[in-house]
Amino acid sequence: MTRDHTAEAASPAAATFLSRRGFLGAVGGGLAATTLAACGSDGSSSSGGSEIVFMNQSRGQAAALTQLAKKYTQQTGVKIRIDDVGPADFLTKLQSSSQARNMPDIYSAVDAQSMAPFYKAGWAMDLTSRMKSGWDDTFLSAALKTSTFAADNPHGVKPGMYSAHWEIPAMGIFVNAAKYKAAGLDPDRSPATMSEFIDQLVKIKKSGSDPFWFAASLSNQLIQSYASNYMTDEQLNATFIGKSSWKSDGWRKSLQILVELRDAGVISTDALPSGNSDNPNVEKAFFNTQGVAAIFDGTSAVGVARVTAPDFTDFRSFPLPKADDGTQTPRMVGGAAKGASVNPRSRHAAKALKFLQWLTEPGQQQVFAEKVPLIPSARAVSEKHIPQQLAGIAAKTSDIQLVPNQMRLQVTTALQKGAQAIVLKERTVDEVLGDLDAAQRSA
Repeated sequence: MTRDHTAEAASPAAATFLSRRGFLGAVGGGLAATTLAACGSDGSSSSGGSEIVFMNQSRGQAAALTQLAKKYTQQTGVKIRIDDVGPADFLTKLQSSSQARNMPDIYSAVDAQSMAPFYKAGWAMDLTSRMKSGWDDTFLSAALKTSTFAADNPHGVKPGMYSAHWEIPAMGIFVNAAKYKAAGLDPDRSPATMSEFIDQLVKIKKSGSDPFWFAASLSNQLIQSYASNYMTDEQLNATFIGKSSWKSDGWRKSLQILVELRDAGVISTDALPSGNSDNPNVEKAFFNTQGVAAIFDGTSAVGVARVTAPDFTDFRSFPLPKADDGTQTPRMVGGAAKGASVNPRSRHAAKALKFLQWLTEPGQQQVFAEKVPLIPSARAVSEKHIPQQLAGIAAKTSDIQLVPNQMRLQVTTALQKGAQAIVLKERTVDEVLGDLDAAQRSA
């Protein structure tokens, strides 16, 4: 499945979207065992009364979710309590709740790596059969495919769909319109190729602005996005599950983009920010201080930006530009971001399921799209409800990678370290490719 997207970081904003390295490495690896040990067959829920408890991870969507919960209570009489934990503490609290057998009735579903232990432990309702009753007609096909665990998924989760999503995000480029105009560029005209984009960044640097930045923890997603210029989804998947080597021309050309960006001198600070707050630092430089002209990030970041930097709205988005020598139609990394899972052991599981079904209806998705904002996963929500800042990426949501499996954690870590090493001229592309093959074998 393709659900990672960057979206809100754990400290303070995504997966892509939670503390991607330090937190997941320390907590995620041991979570399955501890959660499984804590689970029996009788199950329980934190909602002992008549209200439904929703544990929410997203600070960017908290206001919209609270608004919709109140509306649902008015319509149905069913009380919904939103427990706004936030991204920094969400996984820790969810793990503690599972161990104490005090899980919420419904809770945010984030990236597959983080959620897999809970799903394997039986804390999420399999929605596959319920989707077939007509619920699936609500969603764009990419949202369904990327939120489904395939039979050979590396997380060991039983095949099925354990979450439903009201957002279909994607990874792309965000540009500061004022800085583009100051360099004599049109921010409403996306570059046709990567070479044109690099030329634009060079002009921006000459105009006196920092040109381009992206977090080390998102470098794997940038490379995966660019790799779609040279490989089909089937070929990408074959690499991720270990059937194909990373030492292929497609991956070599994909990593070469780091060399081109580096040698053009357009990467801000000549290095990639790293650590648990790397992407929040990139987002702060773009949204809050407007110190950098362009960033690579996920569409979910716009919701956080509206909360933390509401006065900055003069920016645009577009997909990562295509390779000049690409052989395939480039496709964005994306698919399914914010959504929720239902606790099947809850005494209110049936009511929680109805609430989730209602949340994903087009009417409610329109509220999310306008208030957060985000790109809705519903087919029926008109493009007019998607804000200008997301329009460039939203126009290409039909071009999203549909890869059944994703990179294993060891490979992701090796690629993130390798990307930084290439930018710093510490390792060559071929050396990093060798590191990736070694990481794949050890996974």
